Amino acid sequence: MTPPASGTESAGPNAANDHRIDYIEMPATDISATKQFYVTAFGWKFTDYGPDYTSFEDGRLAGGFAKGRAAPAGGALIVIYAVDLADAERRVRSAGGKIVKPPFSFPGGRRFHFADPSGNELAVWSER
Repeated sequence: MTPPASGTESAGPNAANDHRIDYIEMPATDISATKQFYVTAFGWKFTDYGPDYTSFEDGRLAGGFAKGRAAPAGGALIVIYAVDLADAERRVRSAGGKIVKPPFSFPGGRRFHFADPSGNELAVWSER
């Protein structure tokens, strides 16, 4: 028997995702408020795993929020795409998010940064 040409054929069903970001986990000081914020602002779906952890699906990527410390300053920036940047900003504000960098232009589009109820800083961008 000849072995597979590469290691991916026998690596299992997720071999195509090798070396790709698979899951994002962020801290949350209040799981309920965090879930409500992301449901209201972006329509994400959640599955609870006990009182101190919830996972989310946004349609393309999955992740989770773990109850614990407040979000640290700095670190990786998670960027969400929106067709309509002004609508996304309105939804973030309406859901209780705090705009920490108002909309600004950059090569390729515009974006703004916001803080969620736990202090995690994320951004939203659009081509327009």
